[in-house]
Amino acid sequence: MLPPALDPHQFAYRKNRSTDDAIATALHLALAHLDKRNTYVRMLFVDYSSAFNTIVPSRLDRKLRDLGIDPSLCNWILDFLTDRKQVVKMGPKISAPLTISTGAPQGCVLSPLLYSLYTHDCVATHGSNAVIKFADDTTVMGLITDGDETAYRSEVDCLAQYSQDNNLILHTDKTKELVVDFRKKRQIQHPISINGSAVERVHSIKFLGVHITRDLTWEEHTNQVVKKAQRRLFHLRRLKKFGVGPKILGAFFRGTTESILTGCITAWYGNCTAQSRKMLQRVVRTAERISGCELPSIQETYKARCVRKALRIIGDPSHPNQKLFELLPSGRRYQSLRAKTQRMTSSFFPQAVRLLEKHTTPQPSTRTPQQQTVVTF
Repeated sequence: MLPPALDPHQFAYRKNRSTDDAIATALHLALAHLDKRNTYVRMLFVDYSSAFNTIVPSRLDRKLRDLGIDPSLCNWILDFLTDRKQVVKMGPKISAPLTISTGAPQGCVLSPLLYSLYTHDCVATHGSNAVIKFADDTTVMGLITDGDETAYRSEVDCLAQYSQDNNLILHTDKTKELVVDFRKKRQIQHPISINGSAVERVHSIKFLGVHITRDLTWEEHTNQVVKKAQRRLFHLRRLKKFGVGPKILGAFFRGTTESILTGCITAWYGNCTAQSRKMLQRVVRTAERISGCELPSIQETYKARCVRKALRIIGDPSHPNQKLFELLPSGRRYQSLRAKTQRMTSSFFPQAVRLLEKHTTPQPSTRTPQQQTVVTF
């Protein structure tokens, strides 16, 4: 159903896209820009109130037709969203029915997708900015050079106007800004205002499940996931006392705890400190002792997922980051990504290129890049 013209920086509800794609893209844009002289990055994390409830069906219908969606499907969606009846039931009493023709039904599996299509035209208007979206999570990135914030401030104004034009309620009190500035001589950045209200600037923020800080370090994130994972180990110990076998204990760990430790790991683990890595691995070792079964290390999981994600990106021409994986003229090696700082060197895309060189062998042929690459783990 999704048309090829859909904004590539909308990462929700699309094949071969996930939250770690959105996070890795945002971090790569920031780190690549910060590798240049006299630069900094401003990131605006926008909060929309009741986003799905604000969709205007007639406007959505026009946008779907502009995207080339089949008219019969557009008519069905328009009919689905208009003149909906709802009531409130409390015990035996039922309220009078209310007819609704705005928004998409809460809890409906189609609503997030319709919202993504509704906001497909919410894109950056300046080349030095980027708008990263995952459903209703919207992040505006301003890549500032030489202190010139004109384009970034204009982008924020455009977003505010876009929200107003499309009946989106921009919640200024919950919208936050993060400024990443590694310059030795930092200047005071004046706050951003939306509709006359100043946006709060924060030192850290939770972005799609990952804690991002203004210095782009990951101690806060690893501390949070380790605490959460350790609470899960309590249940693992209880199961052990009940006589549950190693095989089931291992499956329980993978389903309840490993997913916490390794969530979006490709985006952040590369820049973790040695101490943070030890903390993460300590949880795995504890789980091994409790369960009595061998578990993959965090480092092994990270490398395997980096290679797997890189191969998926290489095989997806519509992915916005496919261009970062270019074969050299020989067709046997990938071109290394330029990096001046350790932050950039250790981030996902440079790491993925190096891991591909180490664990895979590109095979020159007329097939697609994904088919050309043979994994040699």
